[in-house]
Amino acid sequence: MKYLNWICFLTVFLILTGNTTALAKDDESLKRMNLYKKTEAVTEIPWEYIAAVDQYERQVYDDPSEGRVTAIQVDPLFWSGTPEKIQADIFPEGWGSDGDGDGKADIENDEDILWSIGNYLKSYGTKEEDIKIALWNYYKRDLTVQTIINTANVFKKFQTVSLTDRDFPVPKQANYSYRSTWGDARGFGGRRIHEGTDIFANYGVPVKSTTYGVIEMKGWNRFGGWRIGIRDIYNIYHYYAHLQNFSEDIKVGDVVKPGDVIGAVGASGYGPPGTSGKFPPHLHYGMYQDNGKNEWSFDPYPYLKRWEKMAE
Repeated sequence: MKYLNWICFLTVFLILTGNTTALAKDDESLKRMNLYKKTEAVTEIPWEYIAAVDQYERQVYDDPSEGRVTAIQVDPLFWSGTPEKIQADIFPEGWGSDGDGDGKADIENDEDILWSIGNYLKSYGTKEEDIKIALWNYYKRDLTVQTIINTANVFKKFQTVSLTDRDFPVPKQANYSYRSTWGDARGFGGRRIHEGTDIFANYGVPVKSTTYGVIEMKGWNRFGGWRIGIRDIYNIYHYYAHLQNFSEDIKVGDVVKPGDVIGAVGASGYGPPGTSGKFPPHLHYGMYQDNGKNEWSFDPYPYLKRWEKMAE
Protein backbone atom coordinates (compact mmCIF):
# COMPACT_ATOMS: atom_id res chain seq x y z
CA MET A 1 0.00 0.00 0.00
CA LYS A 2 2.83 2.41 0.85
CA TYR A 3 4.39 1.65 -2.53
CA LEU A 4 1.12 2.42 -4.35
CA ASN A 5 0.73 5.66 -2.40
CA TRP A 6 4.25 6.69 -3.41
CA ILE A 7 3.51 6.00 -7.08
CA CYS A 8 0.32 8.08 -6.87
CA PHE A 9 2.23 10.92 -5.19
CA LEU A 10 4.98 10.83 -7.79
CA THR A 11 2.48 10.92 -10.64
CA VAL A 12 0.64 13.94 -9.17
CA PHE A 13 3.95 15.70 -8.48
CA LEU A 14 5.09 15.26 -12.08
CA ILE A 15 1.77 16.54 -13.38
CA LEU A 16 1.79 19.62 -11.13
CA THR A 17 5.39 20.46 -11.98
CA GLY A 18 4.96 19.97 -15.72
CA ASN A 19 7.16 16.88 -15.84
CA THR A 20 4.65 14.50 -17.43
CA THR A 21 6.89 14.32 -20.48
CA ALA A 22 9.66 12.77 -18.36
CA LEU A 23 7.19 10.23 -16.99
CA ALA A 24 6.01 9.33 -20.49
CA LYS A 25 9.62 8.99 -21.69
CA ASP A 26 10.45 6.64 -18.82
CA ASP A 27 7.40 4.52 -19.65
CA GLU A 28 8.40 4.42 -23.32
CA SER A 29 11.98 3.45 -22.46
CA LEU A 30 10.71 0.62 -20.26
CA LYS A 31 8.50 -0.72 -23.04
CA ARG A 32 11.40 -0.55 -25.48
CA MET A 33 13.76 -2.33 -23.11
CA ASN A 34 11.21 -5.11 -22.55
CA LEU A 35 10.98 -5.69 -26.30
CA TYR A 36 14.76 -5.66 -26.77
CA LYS A 37 15.33 -8.09 -23.90
CA LYS A 38 12.62 -10.43 -25.20
CA THR A 39 14.21 -10.37 -28.66
CA GLU A 40 17.60 -11.19 -27.15
CA ALA A 41 16.11 -14.17 -25.31
CA VAL A 42 14.63 -15.71 -28.47
CA THR A 43 17.32 -14.81 -31.04
CA GLU A 44 20.56 -14.78 -28.94
CA ILE A 45 21.47 -11.37 -30.38
CA PRO A 46 22.57 -9.10 -27.47
CA TRP A 47 19.80 -6.60 -26.78
CA GLU A 48 22.06 -3.59 -27.22
CA TYR A 49 22.47 -4.28 -30.96
CA ILE A 50 18.71 -4.57 -31.47
CA ALA A 51 18.25 -1.36 -29.48
CA ALA A 52 20.95 0.41 -31.48
CA VAL A 53 19.30 -0.46 -34.81
CA ASP A 54 16.02 0.96 -33.49
CA GLN A 55 17.78 4.03 -32.06
CA TYR A 56 19.43 4.71 -35.43
CA GLU A 57 16.14 4.49 -37.29
CA ARG A 58 14.41 6.69 -34.70
CA GLN A 59 16.62 9.51 -36.01
CA VAL A 60 16.08 8.62 -39.67
CA TYR A 61 12.29 8.24 -39.48
CA ASP A 62 11.61 10.47 -36.46
CA ASP A 63 9.08 9.10 -33.98
CA PRO A 64 7.58 5.60 -34.25
CA SER A 65 4.35 5.44 -36.23
CA GLU A 66 1.07 5.40 -34.29
CA GLY A 67 0.52 2.27 -32.25
CA ARG A 68 4.19 1.27 -32.26
CA VAL A 69 7.03 1.52 -29.75
CA THR A 70 9.97 0.96 -32.13
CA ALA A 71 10.76 2.98 -35.25
CA ILE A 72 12.38 0.36 -37.51
CA GLN A 73 10.95 0.46 -41.02
CA VAL A 74 12.11 -2.58 -42.94
CA ASP A 75 12.41 -2.81 -46.70
CA PRO A 76 9.47 -4.77 -48.21
CA LEU A 77 12.00 -6.86 -50.14
CA PHE A 78 13.68 -7.76 -46.86
CA TRP A 79 10.29 -8.71 -45.45
CA SER A 80 8.61 -10.55 -48.31
CA GLY A 81 11.48 -11.62 -50.51
CA THR A 82 12.75 -10.60 -53.91
CA PRO A 83 10.30 -10.90 -56.83
CA GLU A 84 11.30 -13.63 -59.26
CA LYS A 85 11.86 -11.14 -62.07
CA ILE A 86 14.61 -9.40 -60.06
CA GLN A 87 18.00 -11.00 -59.49
CA ALA A 88 17.99 -12.27 -55.89
CA ASP A 89 21.16 -12.00 -53.82
CA ILE A 90 20.72 -10.76 -50.25
CA PHE A 91 17.06 -11.43 -49.34
CA PRO A 92 15.83 -14.11 -51.80
CA GLU A 93 13.34 -15.73 -49.41
CA GLY A 94 12.31 -12.80 -47.25
CA TRP A 95 12.88 -12.52 -43.49
CA GLY A 96 9.46 -11.39 -42.31
CA SER A 97 8.01 -13.80 -39.75
CA ASP A 98 5.68 -14.04 -36.76
CA GLY A 99 7.29 -12.87 -33.54
CA ASP A 100 4.34 -12.47 -31.20
CA GLY A 101 2.60 -15.79 -31.88
CA ASP A 102 -0.57 -14.43 -33.48
CA GLY A 103 0.00 -16.40 -36.68
CA LYS A 104 0.72 -13.30 -38.79
CA ALA A 105 3.95 -11.72 -40.05
CA ASP A 106 3.03 -8.05 -39.79
CA ILE A 107 5.50 -5.51 -41.17
CA GLU A 108 4.05 -2.90 -38.76
CA ASN A 109 4.19 -5.08 -35.65
CA ASP A 110 7.07 -4.33 -33.24
CA GLU A 111 7.59 -7.90 -32.05
CA ASP A 112 7.42 -9.33 -35.58
CA ILE A 113 9.95 -6.76 -36.81
CA LEU A 114 12.43 -7.26 -33.97
CA TRP A 115 12.14 -11.05 -34.23
CA SER A 116 12.82 -10.89 -37.98
CA ILE A 117 15.73 -8.44 -37.64
CA GLY A 118 17.20 -10.57 -34.85
CA ASN A 119 17.00 -13.74 -36.94
CA TYR A 120 18.58 -11.95 -39.88
CA LEU A 121 21.52 -10.78 -37.74
CA LYS A 122 21.85 -14.23 -36.19
CA SER A 123 22.19 -15.80 -39.65
CA TYR A 124 25.61 -14.11 -39.83
CA GLY A 125 26.59 -14.94 -36.24
CA THR A 126 26.24 -13.39 -32.80
CA LYS A 127 29.67 -11.74 -32.44
CA GLU A 128 30.22 -8.03 -33.12
CA GLU A 129 32.21 -8.65 -36.30
CA ASP A 130 29.42 -10.92 -37.62
CA ILE A 131 26.81 -8.30 -36.80
CA LYS A 132 28.85 -5.61 -38.58
CA ILE A 133 28.80 -7.68 -41.78
CA ALA A 134 25.06 -8.26 -41.49
CA LEU A 135 24.44 -4.55 -40.93
CA TRP A 136 26.56 -3.58 -43.92
CA ASN A 137 24.68 -5.98 -46.16
CA TYR A 138 21.42 -4.46 -44.93
CA TYR A 139 22.31 -0.73 -45.01
CA LYS A 140 25.19 -0.67 -47.53
CA ARG A 141 26.79 2.28 -45.70
CA ASP A 142 29.91 2.30 -43.53
CA LEU A 143 28.89 5.32 -41.41
CA THR A 144 25.55 3.73 -40.60
CA VAL A 145 27.21 0.51 -39.46
CA GLN A 146 29.72 2.38 -37.30
CA THR A 147 27.00 4.56 -35.76
CA ILE A 148 24.91 1.52 -34.80
CA ILE A 149 27.92 -0.27 -33.31
CA ASN A 150 28.90 2.87 -31.36
CA THR A 151 25.38 3.21 -29.97
CA ALA A 152 25.31 -0.47 -29.01
CA ASN A 153 28.52 0.02 -27.04
CA VAL A 154 27.02 3.00 -25.21
CA PHE A 155 23.87 1.04 -24.33
CA LYS A 156 25.97 -1.92 -23.20
CA LYS A 157 28.05 0.23 -20.85
CA PHE A 158 25.13 2.05 -19.23
CA GLN A 159 22.57 -0.78 -19.52
CA THR A 160 19.73 1.54 -20.53
CA VAL A 161 18.37 3.44 -23.53
CA SER A 162 17.24 6.34 -21.34
CA LEU A 163 20.29 8.58 -21.63
CA THR A 164 19.11 12.18 -21.69
CA ASP A 165 21.65 14.02 -19.49
CA ARG A 166 23.77 16.74 -21.10
CA ASP A 167 26.58 19.04 -19.93
CA PHE A 168 28.15 22.33 -20.96
CA PRO A 169 31.57 21.77 -22.58
CA VAL A 170 33.59 23.98 -20.20
CA PRO A 171 33.23 24.38 -16.41
CA LYS A 172 30.74 27.03 -15.37
CA GLN A 173 33.27 28.50 -12.91
CA ALA A 174 35.77 29.14 -15.72
CA ASN A 175 36.22 32.55 -17.29
CA TYR A 176 34.61 32.05 -20.71
CA SER A 177 32.45 33.82 -23.29
CA TYR A 178 30.67 32.90 -26.49
CA ARG A 179 28.05 34.13 -28.95
CA SER A 180 26.32 32.78 -32.04
CA THR A 181 28.97 32.53 -34.77
CA TRP A 182 27.58 29.71 -36.93
CA GLY A 183 27.58 30.71 -40.60
CA ASP A 184 30.16 33.49 -40.26
CA ALA A 185 32.75 33.77 -43.03
CA ARG A 186 36.14 32.09 -42.65
CA GLY A 187 39.13 32.53 -44.93
CA PHE A 188 41.86 30.06 -43.94
CA GLY A 189 42.08 27.22 -46.46
CA GLY A 190 39.66 28.90 -48.86
CA ARG A 191 36.35 30.68 -48.62
CA ARG A 192 34.00 28.80 -46.26
CA ILE A 193 31.52 29.31 -43.43
CA HIS A 194 32.06 28.80 -39.72
CA GLU A 195 30.40 25.50 -38.79
CA GLY A 196 30.17 25.87 -35.04
CA THR A 197 30.32 28.11 -31.97
CA ASP A 198 33.56 29.48 -30.51
CA ILE A 199 33.79 29.41 -26.71
CA PHE A 200 36.67 31.65 -25.64
CA ALA A 201 38.50 30.65 -22.46
CA ASN A 202 42.01 30.52 -21.05
CA TYR A 203 44.62 27.98 -22.06
CA GLY A 204 44.21 24.72 -20.18
CA VAL A 205 40.53 25.09 -19.21
CA PRO A 206 39.06 21.56 -19.18
CA VAL A 207 36.89 20.56 -22.14
CA LYS A 208 34.07 18.13 -21.35
CA SER A 209 31.88 15.80 -23.36
CA THR A 210 28.41 17.27 -23.66
CA THR A 211 26.74 13.92 -24.32
CA TYR A 212 26.82 10.14 -24.18
CA GLY A 213 28.73 8.75 -27.14
CA VAL A 214 31.84 7.16 -28.56
CA ILE A 215 35.09 8.88 -29.52
CA GLU A 216 35.15 8.46 -33.28
CA MET A 217 38.05 10.73 -34.18
CA LYS A 218 41.14 12.01 -32.39
CA GLY A 219 44.23 13.73 -33.75
CA TRP A 220 45.35 16.65 -35.88
CA ASN A 221 43.36 18.54 -38.48
CA ARG A 222 44.94 21.54 -40.24
CA PHE A 223 41.78 23.57 -39.71
CA GLY A 224 40.88 22.41 -36.20
CA GLY A 225 44.31 21.57 -34.80
CA TRP A 226 44.17 18.97 -32.06
CA ARG A 227 40.57 17.84 -32.20
CA ILE A 228 38.21 15.12 -30.98
CA GLY A 229 34.98 13.91 -32.59
CA ILE A 230 32.27 12.14 -30.59
CA ARG A 231 29.31 10.34 -32.20
CA ASP A 232 26.27 10.29 -29.92
CA ILE A 233 23.22 8.00 -29.84
CA TYR A 234 21.18 10.48 -31.91
CA ASN A 235 23.34 10.19 -35.05
CA ILE A 236 25.00 13.53 -34.17
CA TYR A 237 28.75 14.09 -34.48
CA HIS A 238 30.15 16.51 -31.86
CA TYR A 239 33.35 18.25 -32.96
CA TYR A 240 35.79 19.75 -30.40
CA ALA A 241 38.64 21.68 -32.03
CA HIS A 242 41.71 23.86 -31.29
CA LEU A 243 42.55 21.82 -28.18
CA GLN A 244 45.80 22.35 -26.29
CA ASN A 245 46.00 18.65 -25.48
CA PHE A 246 43.94 15.50 -24.93
CA SER A 247 43.06 13.87 -21.64
CA GLU A 248 45.52 11.15 -20.66
CA ASP A 249 44.75 7.67 -22.01
CA ILE A 250 41.67 8.79 -23.97
CA LYS A 251 41.45 6.96 -27.28
CA VAL A 252 39.26 6.30 -30.30
CA GLY A 253 36.50 3.84 -29.40
CA ASP A 254 36.14 4.97 -25.79
CA VAL A 255 32.59 5.40 -24.49
CA VAL A 256 32.07 8.76 -22.77
CA LYS A 257 29.29 10.41 -20.79
CA PRO A 258 28.35 14.05 -20.15
CA GLY A 259 30.98 15.73 -18.00
CA ASP A 260 33.89 13.44 -18.91
CA VAL A 261 36.99 15.58 -19.50
CA ILE A 262 38.39 14.92 -22.98
CA GLY A 263 41.00 17.67 -23.33
CA ALA A 264 41.84 21.31 -22.66
CA VAL A 265 41.23 24.65 -24.38
CA GLY A 266 44.04 25.75 -26.67
CA ALA A 267 44.82 27.65 -29.88
CA SER A 268 46.02 24.86 -32.15
CA GLY A 269 45.34 24.66 -35.88
CA TYR A 270 45.55 26.61 -39.12
CA GLY A 271 48.67 24.79 -40.25
CA PRO A 272 50.71 21.60 -40.04
CA PRO A 273 50.82 19.48 -36.84
CA GLY A 274 51.94 21.55 -33.85
CA THR A 275 50.84 24.94 -35.21
CA SER A 276 49.43 27.09 -32.41
CA GLY A 277 48.85 30.70 -31.44
CA LYS A 278 47.36 32.03 -34.67
CA PHE A 279 44.25 33.13 -32.77
CA PRO A 280 43.17 33.56 -29.12
CA PRO A 281 42.60 30.34 -27.16
CA HIS A 282 39.09 28.96 -27.54
CA LEU A 283 37.08 25.81 -28.05
CA HIS A 284 35.41 25.41 -31.43
CA TYR A 285 32.30 23.29 -30.86
CA GLY A 286 30.40 21.93 -33.85
CA MET A 287 27.44 19.60 -34.34
CA TYR A 288 26.69 17.52 -37.46
CA GLN A 289 23.47 15.57 -38.04
CA ASP A 290 23.37 12.35 -40.06
CA ASN A 291 20.09 11.18 -41.61
CA GLY A 292 21.27 7.88 -43.08
CA LYS A 293 22.17 9.45 -46.43
CA ASN A 294 23.90 12.76 -45.76
CA GLU A 295 25.59 14.62 -42.90
CA TRP A 296 25.32 18.37 -42.39
CA SER A 297 26.32 21.06 -39.91
CA PHE A 298 23.75 22.89 -37.80
CA ASP A 299 23.95 25.71 -35.28
CA PRO A 300 24.97 24.43 -31.81
CA TYR A 301 24.40 27.81 -30.08
CA PRO A 302 20.80 27.17 -28.89
CA TYR A 303 21.84 23.81 -27.45
CA LEU A 304 24.84 25.32 -25.69
CA LYS A 305 22.61 27.97 -24.09
CA ARG A 306 20.23 25.26 -22.88
CA TRP A 307 23.02 23.04 -21.51
CA GLU A 308 24.66 26.06 -19.86
CA LYS A 309 21.42 26.77 -18.02
CA MET A 310 21.01 23.10 -17.05
CA ALA A 311 24.51 23.14 -15.55
CA GLU A 312 23.67 26.02 -13.17
